[in-house]
This record gives sequence, structure tokens and C-alpha cells, in this order.
Amino acid sequence: MSSTGRHRRTRTLTIAAAVAVAAGAGGAWLGLAPGTAGAASQTVVVSTASALQDAVAHARAGTTIQVRGGTYYPAESLKSAADGTPSARITLTAYGNEKVRIDGSKLPAGSWLAGISGDYWTVQNLTFQKSPAHGFVATSSTGGVFRNLVTADNGNSGFTLRGEGTNDNLVQNLDSHGNFDPATHGQNADGIAVKFGSGQGNRITGARLFNNADDGLDLWKFAGPVTIEHTWAYGNGKNRWNDPAFEGNGNGFKLGGGGTVAAHVVNNNAAWDNTLHGFTENSNPGATVLQRNTAYANKEAGFYFATGKARLSKNLAAGNGDRPAKVGSAAVSAGNTWDRGVATPPFRSTDARTAYGPRRADGSLPVTTFLTTGAPIGSTMN
Repeated sequence: MSSTGRHRRTRTLTIAAAVAVAAGAGGAWLGLAPGTAGAASQTVVVSTASALQDAVAHARAGTTIQVRGGTYYPAESLKSAADGTPSARITLTAYGNEKVRIDGSKLPAGSWLAGISGDYWTVQNLTFQKSPAHGFVATSSTGGVFRNLVTADNGNSGFTLRGEGTNDNLVQNLDSHGNFDPATHGQNADGIAVKFGSGQGNRITGARLFNNADDGLDLWKFAGPVTIEHTWAYGNGKNRWNDPAFEGNGNGFKLGGGGTVAAHVVNNNAAWDNTLHGFTENSNPGATVLQRNTAYANKEAGFYFATGKARLSKNLAAGNGDRPAKVGSAAVSAGNTWDRGVATPPFRSTDARTAYGPRRADGSLPVTTFLTTGAPIGSTMN
């Protein structure tokens, strides 16, 4: 599946058509009375890959798709251009607390596993794995809520926001790991990519972005501020796939690139054990704000902001291979551990095992003392 921008179409299903689409292929539509095809709310429960494909393709404002537990192998990409509304969202979710894996290993080469280009979607409590290309992509979407997802072992970036008019999306409690693009030797597969587009009000919180071929987070050529908070990026850029021509970068947080100017907001995050920088502007000249972040044991600089107008305060860098920070004359740096007169507090723990453990029941990050200090500097690691 590929997409270069917004494409809208409207679908209207009769009751008979809806039942034929879903119930006949392992699904059942609920909450529809005769003669109410235009009703504001419909629920469909699906239990086969074909029913899942059809339910996504025929969703409209107010549709809730509940996926029964198991592993699904769709024959085609899951895709929709339908719009929800603020009061009648389109929801794709696991059924109750059941575990759902949507697996792209049987898709044609180059296919995305799932892609939407509509507004006001909620996608939650699902795993998207083993796609030939991207795991999950939202193109030019507004008002999306993407919560408690896993995107793993895909053939390009795990989770992507892209396109003009990408506004007011929330990515919460994402685990994105093991993504690798063999066709380009690891150059492009990030944990989360917000790329090639523009928009306002996009927020990433509570993510773990790890063991990806390229970067943990990549904001290449995205015009408009993105807020990133309470997110961890670690172990990115290592050649775990034994590719002799491997070209992954390995930044924890890549905050720009491609000539785009954006003033991102980066608060209370941590980057460790990445093969390049922990946090980098990547030549973004914008006034990105970084406060209370921690960079630990990255191969190059903890913080690399050599050319832009970044504002850095209360950040902590320790144990990075090249230097704590590279900060240019256009940036403002105050109250960070590399600034004169600021001490580096000791960590309570440098054992990361608890950070790698299960999330809490609500999907939030696990409780850990790793990289915590108790001082009002660096990430709180929660």
C-alpha cells in the first residue's frame, strides 16, 4: 500500500450489505435496527482476517470494530479513508482484554500492514507485526488517538504519522521495536516516524522505541511542532540482522532534518545505548525546547544541537562516548549537567532490566529506578 496524500470517498452500507460483509466472513454487526443504516453508532465484532479487512474498509463515523483474540494474517493491507467526527469516532480495538496480533507476513512484497487517511480514529490495544513494509501509517489525519499499540518486526518504520494536515493526534503508550528495512539496509526503519508533512498539536507520550534499525524517533521533514514526553528510546542503530551493508543511523531522538524548521517540545524523556546521539536537532534550525531529559551511554553525544536555536534546561548527560553535549552559539543552554556550576547527581540504578519489563495495567511505563536521581534534573523515568 502506498499513499501520497489525502483521498476521500464516502461509503454507505445498507443493513443487508453490512451483515453480508461482516457476518458472512467471521463477523457480526451489532446495534443496528432495521432501516437505520445512517445511525450514528454501529459495532462489529470480527474473528477472521477477511472480516477484519471488510470491517475496516467499510467503517464510517460511529463504527466500532472489536477484534477477537488471536493472530490475523490479512491477504491485503488494512486501509480506510473514512472520517469519524469528534462525537462519532471510528474505533478499531481488541475485544475486551483479549490479545490481538495483526501479522503482515502473508502480504505481497512492499505492502503496508495498515493505513488510514481519515480523521477521528481511535486505534488501541493491538499489535501490528511482520509487515513487508510499514506497520501502521496514518496519512494527513486529524484527531487520531493511537493507544496501547505494539508495532514490531516490520519491514520499515513501526508507526508513522505523515502528510500535510496531520493535526492533533495522540500516540500514547506505544512499544515499537525490531523494525528493519532490508531493501535499504536499515536506513529508514524507525520506531516512530513523523515525517514528510506538516501539522499542529501532535503529541507522543509514554512510548518505548527500541532495537530499531534506524532511529527511535524521527521527525525528518515534518513542519510543525511535535510534543514528545515520557518516552524512552534505546538500543537503536545496532545491526541485529547481520546485514553486511547495514546503514542504520541509531539516534534515540532525531528532531528534524531535510531543511524543515520546527520548534518541537521535548520534555522528560530518556535515551540510552543508541549507536549515534541520544538527542539531536539533525540540522533543524528551529527553537526546539528540551527540558528534563536524560542521555546515558550513547555512542556519540548525549545532546547534539550545534546549529539551531534550541533551548535546553535541566537535562542530564552521563556516560556518553563522545561528549555530554555539543551546543552551538545560537542555542541557549542553562542548568544542564554540562553547564558550569551544575553537578551531575548519581543514578539510583544503572540496571535497565526493570525498564524492559511489562507495562502497568493501564498501559503506562513500568515502574523503575533506572536512571532516576531524585534531583530536579534529568528524566523522572515515568
